[in-house]
Amino acid sequence: MTTLENRHRSALLVIDVQDGVLTGAHERDDVVQRIVALVDRARSEGVDVVWVQHSSDELPLGSPSWQIVPELRVADGEHVVHKLYGDAFEATDLEDALGARDVARLVVAGAQTDACVRSTVHGAFTRGYDVTLVADAHTTEDLTPWGAPPPGDVIAHTNLYWGFQEAPGRTADTAAAADVRLV
Repeated sequence: MTTLENRHRSALLVIDVQDGVLTGAHERDDVVQRIVALVDRARSEGVDVVWVQHSSDELPLGSPSWQIVPELRVADGEHVVHKLYGDAFEATDLEDALGARDVARLVVAGAQTDACVRSTVHGAFTRGYDVTLVADAHTTEDLTPWGAPPPGDVIAHTNLYWGFQEAPGRTADTAAAADVRLV
């Protein structure tokens, strides 16, 4: 139902599944395996996979911590977005890449739930995309020492509120990895 005219395709957007981001992430191995399955499914169904990699002082471009986790590999022809901000649309070529691929709907997985995932799903939604958050394929680290809720609660809350997002001409929803519609 997107507000993006003449676009009809979906893409799987995989956000910041990098070594330095997923170190200590909540249920890291299970989440990564679900993302591996989603990527495999997307490729077999002809759905574009678009990757996002964050750079910062803690994740210097090209460093070991910046690399995508070894369980996942970018395939030839898949677009990789390099970003500096939480929202993967900010100061990147993501919008151009999605437009070139006729994408109007994003299926989103990755890290961190309470930072780049949240910023990007909101950024996509406000730009007119339909956005499905894969409920069991995003994660975050434990930030309770700084006053945040436990990671499982952060993930559950994000899934809860994302399923109730509304705006004219757009849809937001959540689905488990095993049930999500990619096409």
